[in-house]
Amino acid sequence: MTAFDQRVERLPRLGIGVSTEYGAGSQDGVLDVMALRREAPQFASFLEIGIETAKGLDDQAQAWVQADLPSTYHFLDVNLDDPEDFDPQWLDEVRDLVAAVNPAWLCGDAGLWHFGRRDRGHMLLLPPVLSDDTASAMAEGIVKLRRETGHEVFPENPPGVVYLGDLHLLDFFARVCERADTGMLLDCAHLAIYQRTQGHAMTDGLDGFPLDRVVEMHVAGGAVHSHEGFEYVEDSHTPDVLPDTWTILETALRGTRNLKAVVFECERNPLAACRAGFAEIARLCETAGWRA
Repeated sequence: MTAFDQRVERLPRLGIGVSTEYGAGSQDGVLDVMALRREAPQFASFLEIGIETAKGLDDQAQAWVQADLPSTYHFLDVNLDDPEDFDPQWLDEVRDLVAAVNPAWLCGDAGLWHFGRRDRGHMLLLPPVLSDDTASAMAEGIVKLRRETGHEVFPENPPGVVYLGDLHLLDFFARVCERADTGMLLDCAHLAIYQRTQGHAMTDGLDGFPLDRVVEMHVAGGAVHSHEGFEYVEDSHTPDVLPDTWTILETALRGTRNLKAVVFECERNPLAACRAGFAEIARLCETAGWRA
């Protein structure tokens, strides 16, 4: 049994939840996470709070935290493969937010949140270079952040239109997880984008991927666009989940013995539009024997 196997047994089973980031709930007609908790608690077992330390928590996140409800901390401002990103001020701010939120774990897209110096509101997100060297550097960053915060840190496969490097995305993250002795947040919508962009079948690489490392999964809507003959998928976070994403979720669920949480990323949409997506996630989870 690896150290990860021992640590993951101690993590709480969070069930099905939703995500938010600063200001997502400020417009009329969008998902109110506290209302969702009251009206459909089975779909709001926890809240994944997207955080930039420069912004902190908005009113919705503050209300959730003050109610002492389960949460996770989704970072939006660190390049895990860059040692210079772990500067003392940022780490102090992260530790303060962790103390305030009391998350079950930390997680976030393991790519480039900024290019050059970290700056307020930068929010660039590009995939990592899919190389062995980057996998090692990212693993070192995960271990450091885990040590500095005392919480598990799960990398998420980011979306993208162009991917650089000689590794399949799943092979890359398998190396990251092994070298950091960590789990992973598998974003099914992001993986569908990668597979489609690269011309792969939706489940390519899943048969050789250590699905026991998957602790959390994401589902989100996507929109297909075309520009001058180039077709691509936007990670739109609408309730309109593409069939490819459902295929990946259904397939991956069969091997995720350490799965603790599933998130439907639909934070900028009304609850009525999201209900079908929540119901399909619950159905597929139950069919796979994973009960939220």
